[in-house]
Amino acid sequence: TAFLHGGLEEKILMKQPEGFEVTGKEHYACRLLKSLYGLKQSPRQWYKRFDSFMVSHGFERNSYDCCVYHSKLENGSMIYLLLYVDDML
Repeated sequence: TAFLHGGLEEKILMKQPEGFEVTGKEHYACRLLKSLYGLKQSPRQWYKRFDSFMVSHGFERNSYDCCVYHSKLENGSMIYLLLYVDDML
């Protein structure tokens, strides 16, 4: 469900899903406003949203691995967040 929260930057149209066609408008297309699982853009859009959230909360992205974020607290201790997404069903 993570991909359902990613916005889209480009205009993407799709056929009406089977069983959900509007009577009399079967030749119309649906414009996607949010990312769907299976789109090539989905993982990238999800990561961009996650990255902007982390950066807005004071974390920095590691320069060697884009899935590692770190933040230094006022008392000198460090917080490390390692992002791992397993897409296997």
